[in-house]
Amino acid sequence: MARGDLLWEPSAQLLADAEITRYRRWLEAERGLGFAGYQDLWAWSVGELEPFWASIWDYFNVRASRPYERVLASRSMPGAEWFPGAELSYAEHVFRAHPGEAIAIVHASELRPQSELRWGELRVLCAGIAAGLRELGVRRGDRVAAYLPNIPEAAASFLACASIGAVWSSCSPDFGAASVLDRFAQIRPKVLLAVDGYRYGGRDFDRRETVARLAREIPGLERTVLLPYLDERASLDGTLPWAELPIAGELVFEQLPFDHPLWVLYSSGTTGLPKAIVHGQGGVLLEHLKEVRLHIDARAGDRFFWFTTTGWMMWNLLLGGLLSEAAVVLYDGSPGYPDTDALWRLAESAGITCLGTSAAYIEACMRARVEPRAGRRLGHLRSVGATGSPLSPEAFRWVYDQLGADTWLFSMSGGTDVCTAFLGGVATLPVYEGELQARALGAKVEAFDEHGRALTDEVGELVLTEPLPSMPLFLWGDEGGGRYRESYFEQYPGVWRHGDWVELTSRGTAIIYGRSDSTINRGGVRMGTSEIYRAVLALDEVLDALVVDLPRAGAESWMSLFVVLGAEVCLDEALAAEIKRQVREHCSPRHVPDEVRQISEVPRTLSGKILEVPVKRILMGAPPEQVVSRDSLVNPHSLEYFSGLCR
Repeated sequence: MARGDLLWEPSAQLLADAEITRYRRWLEAERGLGFAGYQDLWAWSVGELEPFWASIWDYFNVRASRPYERVLASRSMPGAEWFPGAELSYAEHVFRAHPGEAIAIVHASELRPQSELRWGELRVLCAGIAAGLRELGVRRGDRVAAYLPNIPEAAASFLACASIGAVWSSCSPDFGAASVLDRFAQIRPKVLLAVDGYRYGGRDFDRRETVARLAREIPGLERTVLLPYLDERASLDGTLPWAELPIAGELVFEQLPFDHPLWVLYSSGTTGLPKAIVHGQGGVLLEHLKEVRLHIDARAGDRFFWFTTTGWMMWNLLLGGLLSEAAVVLYDGSPGYPDTDALWRLAESAGITCLGTSAAYIEACMRARVEPRAGRRLGHLRSVGATGSPLSPEAFRWVYDQLGADTWLFSMSGGTDVCTAFLGGVATLPVYEGELQARALGAKVEAFDEHGRALTDEVGELVLTEPLPSMPLFLWGDEGGGRYRESYFEQYPGVWRHGDWVELTSRGTAIIYGRSDSTINRGGVRMGTSEIYRAVLALDEVLDALVVDLPRAGAESWMSLFVVLGAEVCLDEALAAEIKRQVREHCSPRHVPDEVRQISEVPRTLSGKILEVPVKRILMGAPPEQVVSRDSLVNPHSLEYFSGLCR
């Protein structure tokens, strides 16, 4: 049952000004379509896929040098065929209609002071990089890999590749060499763009040795370009200095088929070789126009920010903000340095109107008792977005307690697989505690039981029963498509299973309970791990937690809860009992852990995700190197504790 308290409702002014309101007016004027409310609009968008996506094309004035023959030639999954015949350019849509003096990018890092890049400057930079890449032999369909941080040069390089029709792929420079090779070796890039190093949390990290190894070991690589970022005098034998890459010239936009690859993203790589996920130019263009403008509501005068690295899909979605009239804000550095207030300081100095971050950062601010508005002017901050993991109801309340009743808070859920959110924000809908506002337009999200029946007000598997334009074209190297089908369509043939537990409420909202492959079923009662974490982290003594449920032959499973405690706090019988009481009262008696253990760190990926399934497999006796790539973790040493438990 839906249970969250009402926290926010849009003002009359926001209702009138929101982009989604303008879209509804356009539908009525141009298509003769009127809707009583958002839920009716959503139902039309998923029930009439072709008219809906044609309306997105027309409303946002998508330009094609060759028109499409029809919207959806085949709606089968996998294998849906969108807008056959159309030829266009993602990059051309980014650069159209922006005055040269308008601000495109606001950027800051631990190495560079805050600055601005105007549209005219961005165009010149992109044109130079594109010409330089062509000089290096890069052509349509070639791959260009980037080992770059979240800085303007990375954004410009991506757009340069998109203008050529080259396929972009990036890893942030905090990835270790083995993890990068796991990714880039699959796609065999022609050119590698890399930095000499970076600064994070006040510490300098020289990555030239890693770059040299990548240059040696990436198969098919012809040239490596080195950007001096940590040290402006840095060099590396065998690489082309960044200053010699750009060549003066005009920015030319190659016209490409709708399904021409735009980029390759990667699954986390925690359970084997990462999936190399290929998205198309046209599919991403349409999806990001819809997501950034209709759902995130990025408009003229806005400054859109999301804390991310180039190794997370949110970086790609952030650059989708350039498809709007808003400026985007890039930040390279630690959100916790010199203290947990770092992003709130940036929000003030950069004039951020939409601050996007991870649920983990908001929870960390809450536990650290951060006061974002203390001594700061944040009146321009209109909205806060959260993703990466479920945002607890307490964190919802903290945002409103700290930022005020006028703040629109939206939690989003989607994935690298589709490079968007299919559950998330709608500026014209209310916000309820702990709930995502709605299903996204065009995303036919359902909650399925094990028999494929749709559920309401009950927890089920999150599925998509209709295709999205930004679904993967294919997985790189997946000849025949077997891995693609196995990853998403094995449990429910013809239906995309995403791997999350979700509750779709009767009032149209959604609640995410965590990954379905790590959900704990005890005595027939299923419980998402996020619910257990919420109960445990309500205690001041507990800073972080990890729970796993281990099967036992002929007996009920054994549930272990691992907790990170505050400074000078030790786990004793009284605290363990209090932790168990919290789980009993707030979750269920069946999910009280059999044991509580204190650890120093919870293993997490570089994007902040908890390693529940890999830790479970390690505790069941699997060698760590077979279940997780250590270079994909922010703290690989944390696995040693769990390996030791198996000895």
